[in-house]
Amino acid sequence: MKTVVIGMSGGVDSSVAALLLKQQGYRVIGLFMKNWEEKDEFGQCTSAQDFDDVARVCDTIGIPYYAVEFVQEYWDHVFAEFLRAYQAGYTPNPDILCNREIKFNLFFKKALEMGADFLATGHYCRTETRGGSAKLLKAVDQNKDQTYFVYTVQAPVLSKVLFPIGHLEKPELRRIAEAHSLPTASKKDSTGICFIGERNFRKFLSQYVPSKPGPMRTLSGVEVGTHSGVAYYTLGQRKGLGLGGEGEAWFVVAKDAPTNTLFVERGVRHPALYADWLLAGELSFVSGCLPPLPLRCTAKARYRQPEQACTIEASDLPGKLKVVFDVPQRALTPGQSVVFYLGDECLGGGVIERVGESYHAQGRALPEVVDLAQ
Repeated sequence: MKTVVIGMSGGVDSSVAALLLKQQGYRVIGLFMKNWEEKDEFGQCTSAQDFDDVARVCDTIGIPYYAVEFVQEYWDHVFAEFLRAYQAGYTPNPDILCNREIKFNLFFKKALEMGADFLATGHYCRTETRGGSAKLLKAVDQNKDQTYFVYTVQAPVLSKVLFPIGHLEKPELRRIAEAHSLPTASKKDSTGICFIGERNFRKFLSQYVPSKPGPMRTLSGVEVGTHSGVAYYTLGQRKGLGLGGEGEAWFVVAKDAPTNTLFVERGVRHPALYADWLLAGELSFVSGCLPPLPLRCTAKARYRQPEQACTIEASDLPGKLKVVFDVPQRALTPGQSVVFYLGDECLGGGVIERVGESYHAQGRALPEVVDLAQ
């Protein structure tokens, strides 16, 4: 009998994943990760509550469960990097960092130390062996697909990873949980920072990145307000600017961390928000190899974005790739990841390091065909 250690978060997804593995005949061991010690803004220790849910689910299913702590490792390899990026004016993705450094690295190694043949998680992804190598495939439920967050996992590790719920639609998963009386059946999905939870983000970030007020200016240099620190804002942001008046809404169109200046303009389609290409670094491909270039594929420059047709090109800079999109892209954000797809396969991706000149900087009009849903 094969042994599977499954990462259990206390949520319904990992709960059903554990149930399905047990039904498939595996010897299943639940393993809970504690990566954050601090209480949330309501004074509650969410990790303790989540572990209680893991215990109740495992008792219901009839599998053993344990806890492992990576608090210091999470701080050193995920949260400290998260803070450095924000202080430099970037907008990082902690979920991707956590998957790369903790879940599919330290946690994976811990599972193998426990005698596991496989590590399993409740991610909405699928795997398949093609051409003798493990491939990362999109989930059946496209609204829940999480390959964007898992693109850094390479084939040798992926070959020992199971994603038991990748074939399920979310409503069906909820029905399975209810049918088997899992204690987490009606628990709402977590949407907060990985392992930290749902917070007032600006209030939380201000505990580590002090407020540093500065000017809000238009691109022509007119000061229109004051911001509380460029680290607290992201490109394309509309809410929380404190700017009103008649006319179209204001949006963040650029950040200058060295001068602590936030640039804003009116209009959701302002040409300063759009660019044709980006430069990506910190490259990671599932195969472990750079694909032949140039490569026609699709890409997502943020999680909730529909895939966009593009061409990946070589760059003169070592370790970098240029991604040229077929249509202008809105609010391409340094620090976020761009992830590449060929059909249902996730090839890998990289971190956005630089964005091409905006349509405003080039003096170009924005094509009417641009879809704001991108």
